Amino acid sequence: MSRRNSSVVAVDVEHVRRMSIANPDLAHLTEDASKATKAEHNMTLLEGLRLYPKAVGWSVLLSAAIIMEGFDIVLIANLLAVPAFKKAFGEQLPDGSYEITAAWQSGLTNGAYVGEILGLMLNGWIAERYGFKKTMIGALTAVTFLIFIVFFVQSIQMLLVGLILMGIPWGVFQTLTCTYAAEVTPVPLRPILTTYVNLCWVIGQFLASGVLKGVSMRDDQWAYRIPYALQWIWPVPLIIGISFAPESPWWLVRKERYDDAKKMILRLASPGKNPDFNADETIAMYKHTNEYEKASTEGASYLDCFKGTDLRRTEISAMTWFTQAFCGSSFMGFSTYFFEQAGLDTSNAFSMSLAQYALGAIGVFIAWWLMTRCGRRSLYIWGQILMCCILLIIGFIGLVPKDNAGAQWSTGAMLLIFTITYNCTVGPVCYSLVAELPSTRLRQKTVVLARNFYNIASIIGNIITPRMLNPGAWNWGAKSAFFWAGTCFLCLVWTYFRLPEPKGRTYGELDILFEQRVPARKFKETVVDDLHVEPQNGFEPEKKVATAHLETIESKTSN
Repeated sequence: MSRRNSSVVAVDVEHVRRMSIANPDLAHLTEDASKATKAEHNMTLLEGLRLYPKAVGWSVLLSAAIIMEGFDIVLIANLLAVPAFKKAFGEQLPDGSYEITAAWQSGLTNGAYVGEILGLMLNGWIAERYGFKKTMIGALTAVTFLIFIVFFVQSIQMLLVGLILMGIPWGVFQTLTCTYAAEVTPVPLRPILTTYVNLCWVIGQFLASGVLKGVSMRDDQWAYRIPYALQWIWPVPLIIGISFAPESPWWLVRKERYDDAKKMILRLASPGKNPDFNADETIAMYKHTNEYEKASTEGASYLDCFKGTDLRRTEISAMTWFTQAFCGSSFMGFSTYFFEQAGLDTSNAFSMSLAQYALGAIGVFIAWWLMTRCGRRSLYIWGQILMCCILLIIGFIGLVPKDNAGAQWSTGAMLLIFTITYNCTVGPVCYSLVAELPSTRLRQKTVVLARNFYNIASIIGNIITPRMLNPGAWNWGAKSAFFWAGTCFLCLVWTYFRLPEPKGRTYGELDILFEQRVPARKFKETVVDDLHVEPQNGFEPEKKVATAHLETIESKTSN
């Protein structure tokens, strides 16, 4: 038998007092915001696509920058498996072959992450000051010129410098594309467009693996110069396209440019497709959420991300991305090299990597279908459970001698299964979670901090993973999966107790749930009916009272 417990929880009256000072007509603003909130709740996915097709298109365009980054990141890790690259920059082993030392493997892969950390921190300030468009165009312009360094590389030291510098604009792409998708689309489209970023990663990785397979048998310098040159395909077309893109209306509301924000809403939407659409009510929802957050958060600096309820939101975003790095995903980044160390020849290793990324793309489409039915939290939990089991299987296969061909291919097959599991769950869902859970005023900075936490975790992973796989270092091979199974399990424990479910929530509702300190496991069952202001004594500002109706549904079985 189910039992329903209802409660009315008062929102901090001080917050409402501050809102009423900034907005004398707070009741009207709240009424319009409530209408827009209900409209987004009632909007289906197909209705969202009909009403916001242009928002989808612009979000897809900006996210294409991630294809370039995914391409570049795979080049860094998997050029380590190209014989010509190893001969040009590696050291000769006693058997006459060449290998990039484990130290330089870590240095090259981590060089880009060091640059990304700097780029991310700069992005948090620049994007909030100058907007999404100008920041993206500036980053794309910078990367266009920086490609010259890696294309004309003469030494491994020069390559490291080039990768560090290129990491700075890559850091901008990492978060700006995701937050733009979160800010230009309504509730039903948010999970699709934010997780599309992961699909762009996979597309870039697939293209890079195809290119590397094509040049891997070359024995001259063009085996690595051609892949670097192909990076010039992306920036100029993206710069031209993004110059026509609408700015984020949320950013304009934060800058109190309400008329411009309305113009952007009309550019993003197709009002003729829905006669009930009201741009003014949508702006009222944005404005109401912004004013509520201003009332509850004194500032919008990096320091404010660690104050009050925003500390919890920062922790969740950071750990969500940390989980993506420490659930065993580093195996996929070094997939070609891993396959080689598992015993496959170079050609077969690249073929397996191509299959891996193709399955990754399929996994993203499956994730879109699953998210509409299961929600983000459930996918994150079950994804980690399955990945932990797969990693244990890979580890046990690694106990079999390397000269066993069946074991080699079994390892590859399990890594492919791991890839599609990752890209059905943790991989894409992470982008949706970190874009939705921060407050709107601190979203850009929270996502930056979270991504940098991921980058630090990735640096650690990139230091130890090559040593696990490198025959001149620890030489664990497939047995290193045991280590990642352990870290995946620890991340699973955190996820169960700390990760909330944002499915179907507007940003205003998420603000209330965090403000009321609703436990993570109760987010899904807690219903926010409305946020309204009750007029008293002529609706004087100092006597306004706001209440949020929260209803917790708990199912209990009686004897």
